[in-house]
Amino acid sequence: MEKNKTLSRHSFLKIFTNLLLGLIGLLGLGGLMRFFSFKPDPGQPREFILGNVGDFPPGSCTVIPYIPAVIYNRGGEFAAYSLTCTHLGCMVEEDGEAFSCPCHGSRFDKDGNVLRGPAQKPLEKLRLEILEDQGLKLYRDGGRT
Repeated sequence: MEKNKTLSRHSFLKIFTNLLLGLIGLLGLGGLMRFFSFKPDPGQPREFILGNVGDFPPGSCTVIPYIPAVIYNRGGEFAAYSLTCTHLGCMVEEDGEAFSCPCHGSRFDKDGNVLRGPAQKPLEKLRLEILEDQGLKLYRDGGRT
């Protein structure tokens, strides 16, 4: 005589629940492993060699989008400003004799000062150094000077 083995509803639900909890546990463990193996972005470079000072003739205004920054040579006196809006971090764009933020409408003059908000702070002034070989080096460690 053969015994008919059937799985009771209670047994089926118990097995299904255990399998489901096991799967959830494995997925959670995988997420934890990804979390603990995360390597942060090394960040953007903080120093840039811009070229020779002769590449920036007196009276020039040079926008360097990959930094993003603008470099001025005002009669041999160099100045640099970040093109990151101090309101929410959008990239400002050259707009005639000023810079404007396409995100919220802030405007800045050529010295980085706020002409119109919502930005409250001026553009960050960046540090420049003329190297011995007449190269121009920009530092994004800034602070207004």
